[in-house]
Amino acid sequence: MFWEQSVQYAALSDIGFCRQNNQDAWVVHLRSDREQWTNRGHLFIVADGMGGHAVGELASKLAIDTIPHTFDKLRQLPPMQALKAAIEDANSAINTKGQENKDFLRMGTTCTTLLLGPLGAVIGHVGDSRAYRIRRLHIDQLTSDHSLLWEMIRQRKMNPAEAERLCPRNVITRSLGPDPTVRVDLEGPHPVLPGDTFLLCSDGLCGQLSDAEMGMVAAHLPPSAACRLLVNLANLRGGPDNITVIIVRAGDVPDEAPSIDLPQQFNRQELGWGSFAAWCGIAAMFCIGLSLAALTEKTLPGLFLIAGSVLALTFWGLFVRRHLLAASATAPGFDPHATVAWRPYRTASARIQPQFVEKLARMESELTQAAHEDGWPIDWKQHEQASRRARESLAAKQWQAALAGFADCLDILMAGVQWQRKQMQHEARWGKSPTPLPKNRE
Repeated sequence: MFWEQSVQYAALSDIGFCRQNNQDAWVVHLRSDREQWTNRGHLFIVADGMGGHAVGELASKLAIDTIPHTFDKLRQLPPMQALKAAIEDANSAINTKGQENKDFLRMGTTCTTLLLGPLGAVIGHVGDSRAYRIRRLHIDQLTSDHSLLWEMIRQRKMNPAEAERLCPRNVITRSLGPDPTVRVDLEGPHPVLPGDTFLLCSDGLCGQLSDAEMGMVAAHLPPSAACRLLVNLANLRGGPDNITVIIVRAGDVPDEAPSIDLPQQFNRQELGWGSFAAWCGIAAMFCIGLSLAALTEKTLPGLFLIAGSVLALTFWGLFVRRHLLAASATAPGFDPHATVAWRPYRTASARIQPQFVEKLARMESELTQAAHEDGWPIDWKQHEQASRRARESLAAKQWQAALAGFADCLDILMAGVQWQRKQMQHEARWGKSPTPLPKNRE
């Protein structure tokens, strides 16, 4: 990644509809100058706390406070090693705090961190919060859930369909805090291309929306609008948990940006023309052998050539694999004991599906009807303008414009949903409603 690439981001955290407090936390550290960025990189963190009362809040707060502080302090270590050490330090801090008070015992938090620097994108991860990358209309999950569900699938004890049905989703197998030590997954470094969009979230979001839905929203809306729509959708589907999301988008590389030496594992020219010539030679040997065996009487020489080409292809493949592994082992910050993902854990299409936009249109119609019937305090003039734009785009099959329009509509209507929710909570607690707000606002 280049320092000259702009970074556009947005973050949003919401309590959801079923929790009394928000145990999620997030933090963003953008570097203000080239030297800081070169040494450390931009840092983004999402944490989802666990524990009764305020214990989960305390754990997630300790994580987002400790990790950036320790990470910046460990300047003698390469960024990947410093990030791993910082997450381990946060685990120690949370565990120590948990030992001080019996009410804090076994408190913990998930933690997903994204580091954007000269190496590219590096992810440090513990728990079932997630990091995704949206690139060229595909969304890739870059982290593995540390949960019972994923462990059963990973160990092949259940197929994914059975595991989804039989395993509880909220049982996690690894987190910061409960134990004195923790194993941290390091993913990457992944190259960052212009337009790459990274999404970090707690399970309050990915538990309610599919990967494809998150990809569609994050790929086609500005980060701020995408965060609001994702949180609104999770709440409209019940909001059973706290919801936190950070969306980060990498900009284009300016023409005047200086060239940099990429880590060797990203240099696609390492094998060069020699590799291409070897492949062509093996292919030619196979074709000649096939022709001799099939079209002439020289069957035996043809079979020898075919067998030789297969053997050569095998040795060539082993050479390429060894070359790539050696290249990654010499990359800056390489940790031979780190988790390195060679491909995404899951992938889905982020192309806009007309059915998804039509579903948003139906949802908007139902909310509009409820708002009129129950007298929600909605800015109807603003809603009418947004709704008209959205439905005109939908009729013209301009899916991206329609998606943006219905996102605006839902954002306006959610103010009424939240007001209605507060009314109901107040009435349930005190037996009467507070003074109602005006039904219509100009």
